[in-house]
Amino acid sequence: MSIKRMGAGVIVLGLTMAASLPGARAADPNFCGNYARMTLNQVRIASEYGNCAYRAVGPRWSNNFNVHYNWCLGASYDAAESERFTRKGFLESCTHGG
Repeated sequence: MSIKRMGAGVIVLGLTMAASLPGARAADPNFCGNYARMTLNQVRIASEYGNCAYRAVGPRWSNNFNVHYNWCLGASYDAAESERFTRKGFLESCTHGG
């Protein structure tokens, strides 16, 4: 087997392994639709609490479905879950007097 062929095989194997790692691949459209809807619910909750609303700024708190959906399509599952968890922690702190 030539070195060139072996190199190509190693690259394909590496890509296959990376794609099989949990959270390593981009999220699918159904997941991202749910992610965006849940995000908009978190944005709505933040807007209802004065202690949250003034601090909920930036893309993470956009009220545009497509902002969250399109971001999710290019993100890993782990990254999407991390964003959701970060918003959840923020909401818990500011809705409970934090």
